[in-house]
Amino acid sequence: MKHRIFHHPITVFFTCVMLFGFSMPSLAKTVIDGAGRTVEVPDNPQRVVTLAPSITEIVFELGQQHRLKGVTQFSNYPPEASLLPKVGSYIHLDLEKIVALNPDICIATKDGNPIAVIERLEALNIPVYVVNPRNFETVMSTLQDLGNLFNSGAQAKALIKNLTQRLQRIKTRVATVNERPSLFFQIGVSPIVSVGTDTFIHELITLAGAKNLAAGPKDYPRFSKEEVLALMPEVIIITSMARGEIFEKVRADWSSWTQLPAAQNNRILMINSDLVDRPSPRLITGLEQLTELIHPGLFAEEKDHQ
Repeated sequence: MKHRIFHHPITVFFTCVMLFGFSMPSLAKTVIDGAGRTVEVPDNPQRVVTLAPSITEIVFELGQQHRLKGVTQFSNYPPEASLLPKVGSYIHLDLEKIVALNPDICIATKDGNPIAVIERLEALNIPVYVVNPRNFETVMSTLQDLGNLFNSGAQAKALIKNLTQRLQRIKTRVATVNERPSLFFQIGVSPIVSVGTDTFIHELITLAGAKNLAAGPKDYPRFSKEEVLALMPEVIIITSMARGEIFEKVRADWSSWTQLPAAQNNRILMINSDLVDRPSPRLITGLEQLTELIHPGLFAEEKDHQ
C-alpha cells in the first residue's frame, strides 16, 4: 500500500528534490521532542517552518522570528506573521510549498498536524521537531525546549518567569473568592460544542474561578440547545473570531432565553478565541481576561494601588 504514494502528482517534485541535491545543513545534535521521539536537528537552524499558529507565536515571543521562512494559514499574531509565506492550514498542510521553502527544520504540533505529513517530510531528510503543549505546565516546557533548540534558552527562561508570576497573581486573587459560578464555555456554533476535562480551556476555566458545566471524559462534547438550557449556567462564554459575526448572533439568541441565569444577570460574554484556544504564551492573557469576565472587579484593588 505504501508504494501507491508514488503515483501522486507531486511525486515527481519530491523525486527531483531527492535526486538533485536537496540542501541540508549538517545535523549537529540529537534531542527528544515533545512526542518522545529522538530527532536529529541542526545546531543552529536558520530556515524554520512552523506548522501551527501557536508555534509561530512562540517563535516570535522568543525573539527568533528572523529564522521563520514559512507559517500556516491563520498565523496572524503578531501582525508581522501574516506577511510570511503560507504552507496551508495546520490540518491541511501543503507539502510542496513546505519543501520549496528549503527548511532545515519544521516545528510541528502533535495535536493537529497529520502524522503522514511529518513522515513524508522526514523521508525527504527534513527534520521535524514535534511539540505537545497540553496545559500551562507543558506550554512552559515547550517554551524552554524551543528556546534551547534555537540557542535562546535565556530568553525562554525570562519569558517563563514572567508568565509564572502572572499565573501566580491570578491564583492568589481567585483564592479569595467565595463562589465559583457555573459556566458553559461555547467554542462551536453548529453543532454547539464545549470543552471537557482534559483540555487546556478547562484548566483556564478552573484557574479563573468557575465550574465547567461540560467537564467530563469527552474533550469536545456536543450539546443540543435544550441540554444547555437544562444546565442553567450562571455564565455563558462564547469564543469569538474576527472571521465572522455569527458569534454575536449566538449571544443574542442565548440572551432571549430569559429563564437562563446567565441571561437574567447579563452574563453572556465573549472572548477572543485566539487567546484561549492556542497553547502559546498568550494563554496567560486569555486567562487574565477570562478571570475578569467571571469575577468582575477582582483585580480592582491591585489597580487602585498601582
